[in-house]
Amino acid sequence: MHTHTHSDHIECCASFFCTLEQAMAGPRPVVMSGPSGAGKSTLLKKLLKEFDGVFGFSVSHTTRSPRPGEENGKDYHYVTREVMEASIANGEFIENAEFSGNMYGTSKAAVQAVQAKNLICILDIDMQGVKNIKRTDLNPIYVSIQAPSMDILEKRLRDRKTESEESLQKRLHAAKVDMEISKEPGLFDVVITNDDLDVAYGKLKDALLEEIQKVRDSSKP
Repeated sequence: MHTHTHSDHIECCASFFCTLEQAMAGPRPVVMSGPSGAGKSTLLKKLLKEFDGVFGFSVSHTTRSPRPGEENGKDYHYVTREVMEASIANGEFIENAEFSGNMYGTSKAAVQAVQAKNLICILDIDMQGVKNIKRTDLNPIYVSIQAPSMDILEKRLRDRKTESEESLQKRLHAAKVDMEISKEPGLFDVVITNDDLDVAYGKLKDALLEEIQKVRDSSKP
């Protein structure tokens, strides 16, 4: 079993901050926030399909169990609470939060893996995480995706049929708080209400076009 020495840890941190500086000179990461049911994942899929080779996903860590069809290392890094708490205490995460009794977080290594490839790193982060990242020097573009109303959001979540009533109520409560916080001036660079998918996608693209162009220009031979 490999144990990390002190110099390993310093080297890891140094390379992470070095990568951050490179990322700031090149394309900025994108923080995407919004409640379950707002349509974030649908918009992200469209973005990744149209701009193949431009974006990279940082894979979050979570202590929740995988849902059917989810893969470890692809959808999330699934870890135990003990492992995750130790990693957070060790300073390995740029943000972490607890939601519905499960921990979620973004590790420095996950962001670094994306930035090292000269890709725009997409961070799918909840509101607690957004405020944590504001305290770092990551300098991302902050995007909030919101549903047109709580009623529409509830219908979307119920149509999924993946939630227990208790879990659904927790999500709806979190979404209501999320919707209110997203209105805070200066918190997000752009707030997109996902009423019409194509219109919402157009707004998302407009917000990111400058960074997309930078990646494409720097990728040219």
